[in-house]
Amino acid sequence: MDIQIRNKEPSISIVAPVFNEEENIEEFFLRVKKVLDKETKTWEIIFVDDGSSDKSIEILAQLNENDGKVKIISLSRNFGKELAMTAGLDFADNDVIVPIDSDLQDPPELIPQMVELWKEGFDVVLAVRSKRNNESWLKKKTAELFYKFIGNITEIRIPKNTGDFRLIDRKVLVSIKDLRETQRFMKGIFSWVGYKTTSIHYERDSRYAGKTKWNYWKLWNLALEGITSFSTLPLRLATYIGLIISLSSLVYLISIIYKVITNGVDVPGYASTLTIILFLGGVILFFMGIIGEYVGRIYIEVKNRPLYIIRDRKGF
Repeated sequence: MDIQIRNKEPSISIVAPVFNEEENIEEFFLRVKKVLDKETKTWEIIFVDDGSSDKSIEILAQLNENDGKVKIISLSRNFGKELAMTAGLDFADNDVIVPIDSDLQDPPELIPQMVELWKEGFDVVLAVRSKRNNESWLKKKTAELFYKFIGNITEIRIPKNTGDFRLIDRKVLVSIKDLRETQRFMKGIFSWVGYKTTSIHYERDSRYAGKTKWNYWKLWNLALEGITSFSTLPLRLATYIGLIISLSSLVYLISIIYKVITNGVDVPGYASTLTIILFLGGVILFFMGIIGEYVGRIYIEVKNRPLYIIRDRKGF
């Protein structure tokens, strides 16, 4: 694939979802501004307030009054990070776009290095975490297992240890905007559209302040979104296991008939019968749940509701 060298100074859009980040917003803005002022004359930060209940929106409004490059999208309620990011991407309109969390775990100081790779002709520059500071062993291990699992069951390659922090070219953004599914797993969507991609590595910092809004239940639900949005393997697995159980039952039936013919009628095995019934019932309910996950997503999609509702906008 040919790479087209870009010599111009790019215009840059930063997309930063915000949910109760009052302790981080001002420091995040100062660090981003310091980086972008050196990089280009044309830049903007699109903050998307995802229904914050603290003073986040007041702080954002003050930043907007002080600097016109700060733009604010206020959603009508908390729609979740994936949809908040989608809202910001929908309103970004510069040469390159950088989604980034506002908690400063992902350093804005990497943006110039990303821009240099963009100038070399890459359409997507991933920020890959070589080290995740102050994260528990359990969280690191579950993340590792998730990326390994989803990499094995999906046809697209979702880079491991890579979050939403990346640089994307405007034509990549246009392709992403065409994908309007309600159940959104942005890491998968970013990967699905393709384009010429490279990566840089960095050590992920701890949060600048405050506590993470993600718990294991939310991470589990996000993992389910990724699996069911980009793979039908769980449904095929239900078919395969059902076939295996049916064949095993047939073999067991044949063995019972043989024993009856050769040895006569045996004493009924109530314990084994009950165990088999409970086992098969559990398998059936488990795979009904998997089917229900997909049917539920179909139900949500066919409603064709808007992805998000904007309560207010400033700076546009």
